[in-house]
Amino acid sequence: MPIFADPAPVCLFAFNRPQHTKRTLDALAASPLAPVTELIAYIDGPRTPDEAPLVDEVAEIIARQTGFAGVTLHRRAVNAGLATSIQDGVTETMRARGKAIVVEDDIVTSPAFLTYMNTALERYKNDRRVWHIAGYNEELPALRDRPGAVFWRFMSCWGWASWADRWQHFECDPEKLVTDFSSSDIHRFNLDGAENFWSQVEGNVRGEIRTWAVFWYATIFRNNGLCLSPYASYAENIGLDGSGTHCGVSEGAKARVLNLDFQTCFPDDVREDYEALQGLRAHYGTKPGKLRELRRRFRQWKNSVLR
Repeated sequence: MPIFADPAPVCLFAFNRPQHTKRTLDALAASPLAPVTELIAYIDGPRTPDEAPLVDEVAEIIARQTGFAGVTLHRRAVNAGLATSIQDGVTETMRARGKAIVVEDDIVTSPAFLTYMNTALERYKNDRRVWHIAGYNEELPALRDRPGAVFWRFMSCWGWASWADRWQHFECDPEKLVTDFSSSDIHRFNLDGAENFWSQVEGNVRGEIRTWAVFWYATIFRNNGLCLSPYASYAENIGLDGSGTHCGVSEGAKARVLNLDFQTCFPDDVREDYEALQGLRAHYGTKPGKLRELRRRFRQWKNSVLR
């Protein structure tokens, strides 16, 4: 296993889910790199007095956690929301350490996750074309037998890492995006029409949601950056049970068999892999409920034309 002179710290963002947090921590602590990795936890404040005991329990679980080089705990007295918590916490850690691995309290990782992340951070740190290292990937039948990892425009935030000199460009301004993005930009942003990530920007403009990840994706996209994703996922989201802020219940969700490869085959050619992107587009184009979503969008378009 590689030896890292300066392993990236892990930023954990937690709130009011003790059992999710415990599973996330236990998975991270199972990594061979955990004993040399600093854990920096950010806990948002309760929204109501009734939530305070749950938030306190989360803090106690983190404070008791062993197996890491050190544990630093930051708590908010009042609720700021996930988007603000992540923006502020990642920015603070990036400024202090220059890089960070980021997980939320519902991301369970493989024992090889930290090795994969640190190896990628070291390998591509001086290549300004690479902006984001993802630990998660969708299960893509067309690419199932491919080893290693791939570069493409798509950004996954379910266990990720980056560097301070990339993150410093992060901007969360939905109105500006709506003004600046052309229709062709939006089409490419939506994986050439395979998915509707842009709807999250519009939802933020209308005040229906308040998120951060779509704006990190937009920041990378505007700077022509690339994201590295493993073909086989090193992480899974256990929060698709209705407990998360912006994640509903996933129908038919099952546990993933996570990637245990400690020696990932990383691509030398730093460019978007068109064949892999087509596999990703096909996946999003055939997801359950996709036809229903396309019909809804067609009705919206038709109504706007007829007004």
